Amino acid sequence: MLTKYGDMSLAKGLVVAAPRSGSGKTLITLGLLAALRKRGLVLAPAKTGPDYIDPVFLGRAAGREAINLDPWAMPPGQLQALAAQHATGADLLIVEGVMGLFDAAADGQGSTGDLAETLDLPVVFVVDADRHSQSVAPLVAGFAHWRPGVRIAGVILNRVASARHERMLVSALRSTGIPLLGAIPRRAELVVPERHLGLVLPDEIDGFAPFLNAAAEAIGDFIDLDALFPLAAPVPAAAGLPAHLPPLGQRMAIAQDAAFAFLYPHLLDGWRTAGAELSFFSPLANQAPARDVDAVFLPGGYPELHGAALSTANAFHAGLAAARDSGALIYGECGGFMALGEALVDKRGVSHAMSGLLPVVTRIDRPKRVLGYRRLLHESALPWPAGLNGHEFHYSSARQTGLSPLFEALDAEGIRQLPMGAQLGRVMGSYAHVISAP
Repeated sequence: MLTKYGDMSLAKGLVVAAPRSGSGKTLITLGLLAALRKRGLVLAPAKTGPDYIDPVFLGRAAGREAINLDPWAMPPGQLQALAAQHATGADLLIVEGVMGLFDAAADGQGSTGDLAETLDLPVVFVVDADRHSQSVAPLVAGFAHWRPGVRIAGVILNRVASARHERMLVSALRSTGIPLLGAIPRRAELVVPERHLGLVLPDEIDGFAPFLNAAAEAIGDFIDLDALFPLAAPVPAAAGLPAHLPPLGQRMAIAQDAAFAFLYPHLLDGWRTAGAELSFFSPLANQAPARDVDAVFLPGGYPELHGAALSTANAFHAGLAAARDSGALIYGECGGFMALGEALVDKRGVSHAMSGLLPVVTRIDRPKRVLGYRRLLHESALPWPAGLNGHEFHYSSARQTGLSPLFEALDAEGIRQLPMGAQLGRVMGSYAHVISAP
């Protein structure tokens, strides 16, 4: 039975990565978290890059909130401080990578490899063995020697077809000198349940709990967990607390429910550390922000799935108007920006009245995906630096007239984008999700 390991005064960490998307990183990471948790370890889960959904799955498996570590949007000092803070009191920090190990933004920055190098953590390399035999060896060796600062400490094979297939793979991998931690067989119950556009939460997926149990069982049966832990390296100590964006106000009301679910934990932690008083309310439950707040934050989420409920949330709408009239700063991101507009047209073409604080109409009946990192510049009432890092991911579009944009924007390559969002007095929003200051 796996037990606690030695002196845990310094938490240790691993990064789970793969040659490409679809290799099984999520399966392996969730399985590791669930299996190690069953054995009594305290896990600190994290996700590489800008992602609101995967951290919820990781947190569910670990029994502890997951954070984002974004090597494109966050400077190295912030990454190190966040990792050290999150790993405090845990036995193991497990970071799920994104895409392939060296896949990055268009400017070549922000890969899982960049994060592993910044944190000086070893990589557990997940290889989809389907349609591979002896060629798995040069694949692994190539990734292992591509960048000296990125260490592949062990390999996990996924979707192995048979005992004979496994013997061929094991024999080939011996030449790499990299430990093989185990091989997961191809099984129907080890397919991650489908997620609509990748954007739903665990409670909305039929079969998530059985899948998580099957993943934990497979990890326990086929992965050498006793060999895994010694491969982990100490999480580097940080010189101080993570850098954070200032709170939007001293007393902040934050929307939080199924329609407004996209909140980065590092922002909330930073605002609490700065002494802000945070309160939460549910627009879907027709709740208004607290009356004495000086700032209201409407984060992103899925208002387009709840148009009818939001359109009749009269107390919510009246509360926003009252906050505006009292001089509070009101800021909406993506879904929150949509809720600040006059109307939202859902995928069926039905128009739903929103709060009307901004003369903006958003619609998702003509979906077009917009995705990418953004450098953001602003001159607004936001109490943040003039330059910000963020990302954009949405299928809806906005139409507005006569308003100043909230952000000037560049993509990861520095190519100028159309101005983003709108501001009217101290009410403002855009499709951008702000992550940090450079």
